[in-house]
Amino acid sequence: MEIRSPAFEHMGAIPMVYTCEGRDISPPLEFRGVPEEASSLVLIVDDPDAPDPQAPKMTWVHWVLYNLPPDTEGLPEGVGVLPDGTLEGINDWGRTGYGGPCPPIGRHRYFFKLYALDCQLPDLEEPNRQMLESAMQGHVIATAELVGTYEKQRP
Repeated sequence: MEIRSPAFEHMGAIPMVYTCEGRDISPPLEFRGVPEEASSLVLIVDDPDAPDPQAPKMTWVHWVLYNLPPDTEGLPEGVGVLPDGTLEGINDWGRTGYGGPCPPIGRHRYFFKLYALDCQLPDLEEPNRQMLESAMQGHVIATAELVGTYEKQRP
């Protein structure tokens, strides 16, 4: 299974348009090779370098989606309407939806993690990442990861 973006290479810089310094919209994503036996997909985007990559103290969650249909081939730039059946979780800003990179200091890494599950999850009523990961336990049949980086351009 693979997740990629036409907007940036794996381990490459995320364009400013997808950050708090730009339009803060989600980048286009492409999903390939989802196992035939998958019943749903999960997407979690997080930053393990918060607040400072030289002294990380936490992982900041930027986006939480689950129950994406397994035939989803990706998500368009600035996705407005999610695929039918997709449910959202809460990011670390305390809201649903995408929140772009906005590192306070240094160049951070942003992990776009795609999981294929052998089931559809129940409605977890806007879970945070930890609640979703707990519900996923024992159901992950494949994973893929795309990493982008970003450092603020403006002080």
